[in-house]
Amino acid sequence: MLTVTARSASADDAAILEKLYSELESEMVALKPVWSLTDGLAEPVGSSHLTATTEKRSEVIVGEIDSVAVGLLIWHDTELLPQADGMRIAVIQVIFTSEQARHVGVGEAMIKRFLDGTAGRGIDLFDAVVPPGHREAKNFFESNGFKARRIVMHRDDS
Repeated sequence: MLTVTARSASADDAAILEKLYSELESEMVALKPVWSLTDGLAEPVGSSHLTATTEKRSEVIVGEIDSVAVGLLIWHDTELLPQADGMRIAVIQVIFTSEQARHVGVGEAMIKRFLDGTAGRGIDLFDAVVPPGHREAKNFFESNGFKARRIVMHRDDS
């Protein structure tokens, strides 16, 4: 029986986070080449991950199977417009599970940890970034109560 867990990343996870991010980037760039320039993480990627693990308004969550890291979720929170009276929204920027580790609950464990952690911070609004064409990710978020609230259109004349 597989043991699926999720935990906060630490500085010790830098190498595995970079490996997982590289897998994610390859998959996303195949869907939309501009992804690494618009929706990915700022380079150097290792530094971006480590910053997210130490900032109070963001977190990197590592998904594991039998204590082996196979997934990551990166989120941050931000204040809404001034008329929202200080309300914040938690945005999942990245969620990824290695292809060979999908469909066994890693994503579910990571999103549960995310939702539990944000509830403790008084956040009850959530966004998740899902690229077009990634039906599996869209279905995953919808199964966790997310609904589309906007679509970003893009044009590339290069």
